[in-house]
Amino acid sequence: MQNISAAGIGLRFLFALILVLATFNPSGYSYFHWLLETFTAPTPWLALAGIVLIIGWVVYVRASIRSLGPVGLTLSALLVAVILWVMVDLGIISLGSTSLLTWVIEVFLAGVLCIGMSWSHIRRQMSGQADVDDV
Repeated sequence: MQNISAAGIGLRFLFALILVLATFNPSGYSYFHWLLETFTAPTPWLALAGIVLIIGWVVYVRASIRSLGPVGLTLSALLVAVILWVMVDLGIISLGSTSLLTWVIEVFLAGVLCIGMSWSHIRRQMSGQADVDDV
């Protein structure tokens, strides 16, 4: 079993961020916006991109559910919600700026997906316990 490195976690975060931002982002350049523009005349490229995004989401979400479990995912969501609350309370983010709030939430979502993809490796390094799938 290999240990996970900071570069490995960074790559997982980068791919999670690409997945999240490619699916939707407030800039107007995302699969969501592309789908809305070509909804009446879908193309094979739109279908291909949609399937690739679905595969990415399934891989990340399944790994996150398996490694963190329902309790871990709930705690991660609560942690993100409280961090956002603190950022609003400190005036770092304004609730009136929906675009900025969306960008921040998407970065946090990518972070949770990254932790979900990395958690089994991190737990094994910290505790020495392997998941049943690892054995």
